Amino acid sequence: MIRRAMILAAGEGRRMLPLTLTTPKPLLEVAGKSLIEWHLVKLAKAGIQEVVINIAYLAEQIENHLGNGERYGLRIEYSREPHPLETGGALNAAMPLLGEEPFLLVNGDVWSDVRFEPLLAHPLDPWAAMLILVENPPHNPAGDFALQGERVLAKRPGKTYTFSGISLIDPLTFAAYPQRREHFPLKEYFDWLIARNLLAGESFDGYWLDVGTPERLRHLAHHLTATPPVPRL
Repeated sequence: MIRRAMILAAGEGRRMLPLTLTTPKPLLEVAGKSLIEWHLVKLAKAGIQEVVINIAYLAEQIENHLGNGERYGLRIEYSREPHPLETGGALNAAMPLLGEEPFLLVNGDVWSDVRFEPLLAHPLDPWAAMLILVENPPHNPAGDFALQGERVLAKRPGKTYTFSGISLIDPLTFAAYPQRREHFPLKEYFDWLIARNLLAGESFDGYWLDVGTPERLRHLAHHLTATPPVPRL
């Protein structure tokens, strides 16, 4: 059973301007909670005990607001970046805090009714990572990957999916990736796994939103107020 998670929360949130001029995107509120607190409450409920959060832009606000995680029933550690390192670079910098066991990785700027409990019980072996994939949203019509059974493939003509920003990661395999460096996107690592038939995936057809713009934040607020969240697998 997986007990550790990481939330990616260091970005500047430029598409959210002017809301992020003085507030980091993870602390933007929707339906009574900040975006990152929705994740923390859900992670604690699913059985996660330790959470690593990478921070850079307006980092002190995030750290001061969340503290050590005690009030969420969690232990929070922070991976402090001098500036955002992209998703792969952020994971690389946080490795000393993540240990050697698989962990759940969540983008701080997505919201979904994906249930974390089945993921935390999901055995990775023989895979090195597992992605939750969703139908392609309007802002990413071409998708990111293809899916054949539970195996993720490179994007090709035909049915494609978008990466949801929710995944399981084996840190030992990530440590073996030869192109780790200060700045790089996580997709580069996923492509390396695909070439070695080590990347698994599962499609999800419930509610999911990349909360990347003020318009999408308003959409999420409407969704949460009109329809109370009902977690789905």
